[in-house]
Amino acid sequence: MKLFYTSGACSLSPHIVAHEAGIELRLQKVDLKTKTVTSQGDYLSINPKGYVPALELDDGQILTEGPVIVQYLADLKPEKALAPPAGTLARYRLQEWLGYINSELHKTYSPLFRADLAAETRAERQAYLGKRYGLVEKQLAGRSHLLGDHFTVADAYLFAITNWAGTVKFDLAPFPNLRAFQERTAARPAVQAAMRAEGLIG
Repeated sequence: MKLFYTSGACSLSPHIVAHEAGIELRLQKVDLKTKTVTSQGDYLSINPKGYVPALELDDGQILTEGPVIVQYLADLKPEKALAPPAGTLARYRLQEWLGYINSELHKTYSPLFRADLAAETRAERQAYLGKRYGLVEKQLAGRSHLLGDHFTVADAYLFAITNWAGTVKFDLAPFPNLRAFQERTAARPAVQAAMRAEGLIG
């Protein structure tokens, strides 16, 4: 399988999951500005949505959308328990968190990367993000991970997105549980391997 990614983007999440699951992926680096792939040319011919991640399956089909891709990868290796079994309430709790991270955190960060964003809008978006992280902070109280003591694909997604805080100058100081979560997750061997492969750490 091939993972189409951009270093440090949300595609870091399925990259981490693949390492956690022991699934070998061939990495295909995407330039999001030019919509090109280093080895294959036009990225829009692969994923017309124009963003990462995309996963090319062994039969040539393309899967898009990070929350879908991480569940697909987890289900390939159910013994790793990176996602609860389909049909269980725990699986729906996982999907609940994937949806929340996607809509309330991921998309709130997006405008903060724009250098020309008006100061008033930036302040409003950061305040909104702070409120959304408030719920995550409560969820992590007394827990190692979002769903308890076991690492899941939701944790990989939360880590990848929250890793953007420094880049956009969003202060995580008010969220000690979240900061501790980031530190624990960053120390995982699979996370280190994915970040090293993307050139994010030495």
